[in-house]
Amino acid sequence: MMDMKEVKIKQIDGGVNAAAGFKAAGVAAGIKYTGRNDMAMIYSEKDAVVAATFTSNVVKASPVKYDMKIVSDSPYVRAVVVNSGIANAATGKQGMELCENTAKAAAKALNIPENSVLVGSTGVIGEQIPFDRISAGVDALAAKLSDTREAAADAERAIMTTDTVPKEVAVTVEIGGKTVTIGGMSKGSGMIHPNMCTMLAYICTDCNISREMLDLAVKRDIADTFNMITVDGDTSTNDTYIVMANGLADNPKIVSEGDDFDAFYAALHFVDEYLARNMAKDGEGATALFEVKVTGADTKENAKVLARSVVGSSLCKAAIYGHDSNFGRFLCALGYSGVDFDPDKVSLKYESRAGSVCVFKNGLKADYSEDEATAVLSEDEVTVVIDMNAGDAKATAWGCDLSYDYVKINADYRS
Repeated sequence: MMDMKEVKIKQIDGGVNAAAGFKAAGVAAGIKYTGRNDMAMIYSEKDAVVAATFTSNVVKASPVKYDMKIVSDSPYVRAVVVNSGIANAATGKQGMELCENTAKAAAKALNIPENSVLVGSTGVIGEQIPFDRISAGVDALAAKLSDTREAAADAERAIMTTDTVPKEVAVTVEIGGKTVTIGGMSKGSGMIHPNMCTMLAYICTDCNISREMLDLAVKRDIADTFNMITVDGDTSTNDTYIVMANGLADNPKIVSEGDDFDAFYAALHFVDEYLARNMAKDGEGATALFEVKVTGADTKENAKVLARSVVGSSLCKAAIYGHDSNFGRFLCALGYSGVDFDPDKVSLKYESRAGSVCVFKNGLKADYSEDEATAVLSEDEVTVVIDMNAGDAKATAWGCDLSYDYVKINADYRS
């Protein structure tokens, strides 16, 4: 496999409609919020192959169940309709009928097949969504579709709930002598935990790639990006990650692994990691991104388990919030992860824009300045680097600190 560092990826200003042939829109449909966008649409001018991943929660929202069938059975997709405010989860038969009627409305407005429309929802669980508002929103979205940067931003704002900042990214990469573009948007701030978290993510690309290869790229990359973030240990009912590829870049079709597939994969990884990392940083009540890099592990899977254990620990998250060099908490989280290792070989350091400081080396407390450690931990992005000294496997996980505001936000979420 080609080294990702060899692939030249250029980040550009753009969002979900950055790739050729994609349009987007966002409108205020009054689903739950007032005075803000709460419905979004993404539309491909050409049939697009699709790959997706959904929540691992047994309690799945109606849009998740609906989309799983569309992704499985439909040869291509053309559009996505998403609302925020109400999750359409735990809504029974009426919830599934809403998904079907939403797809019908979009199909009529866009003159496309019903089975080429995907739907999504995020927000409060257990409430029904008034279809008249959805229907009016679909018509308004269809009339407003555009490939402008503003349209992409409108769509992103429409899917946000407790998010405090938008999450958009776009990149270009050369594949087979053609410029391929990948653009994406996501939402997610709370109820986030590995194995798909409370999130919606929509990625659009003009890459010419087979459905099988797109699915392979998605499955590989999700494991190292969106499944390596956590905010609060809760896995949602609505998690959805969808990639649409319409082939308009006209690169030689990617139908097998090789340099072209590796270049596409590297660009997709950049997009996925950017969105996942920024979701973790925007965790509810967060004041800092908490990144954990495990190196020197005996296996990749063990490295992942160790990184997740530390980044998901409430005590570790609280230490980051308090800028407290309590490295014992990080060691403890490693110890109960379920991975067998030699504690006497472990070394640990903190890194941020303020510098780097080693606090634990080869099983013993290092000679370091508490003031220096506090300064490093006081930045808005903090990395804990843990060397297991047991091999050459590594993994990175992302989370955020745990502040007082997390409880405040979730104590009155419905109001």
